[in-house]
Amino acid sequence: MNRRDSIKTITFASIGAGLLLEGCYGISSEKIKRSLTRYEYGRTPDEIAYDDKLFAQKFFTNKELSDLDKICNVILPPNEFGSIRDAEVVQLIEFMAKDIPSYQDPLRKGLDWINEESNSKFSKSFIELDDNSVKQIFDEIGFYDPNSNMSDLPEPVQWFNLVRNLTMTGYFTSEVGIKELGYKGNMPNVWDGVPQDVLDQYGLKYDEDWLEKCIDQSTRMTIAEWDDEATY
Repeated sequence: MNRRDSIKTITFASIGAGLLLEGCYGISSEKIKRSLTRYEYGRTPDEIAYDDKLFAQKFFTNKELSDLDKICNVILPPNEFGSIRDAEVVQLIEFMAKDIPSYQDPLRKGLDWINEESNSKFSKSFIELDDNSVKQIFDEIGFYDPNSNMSDLPEPVQWFNLVRNLTMTGYFTSEVGIKELGYKGNMPNVWDGVPQDVLDQYGLKYDEDWLEKCIDQSTRMTIAEWDDEATY
């Protein structure tokens, strides 16, 4: 399953990423969904050309990409399922910044701010900070009243909220993120009727004559063998 499929079936339903990203920057959910993968399925020639054009461009500098990598790893540290690098989260943010220009200014301003804050508090650039120093900065901007209007909050809080939402969206619509969610989609199973304890609860039972005509599920994996006269 690619990000295009999973964003429709999981993310918008479970963590509401579309609403989170849509609310602050006025971007339609369809525009967000469009940006979530290299489309190789269901794309028109014009759409493929548009995506290829964006993939050929570069928005963030290498320094900014390194900062984003560190930020995203703090937001969602690696675990036994994978990491934001496995999920290519930073690449996703880079693509979305090119696809949705209104993200560019807040994302870049936020990266400038976090480096200014790092220099002001610790006389180091953000990439040089240890975990404790990073936590001190993030504690200032990572928590807010959920009942507040996001646009009324300080810009660093809005920026961090945007990056956090992009990180979560990128990770949980990737292969490793879907594996962590335990989502398996539609899978074949065996229907062997209503369980006996449920039938007993309602005083019901299957008709024995009818049951004899049903498939014996214990033999469902048996491969038929035929003789020369087509006799089983």
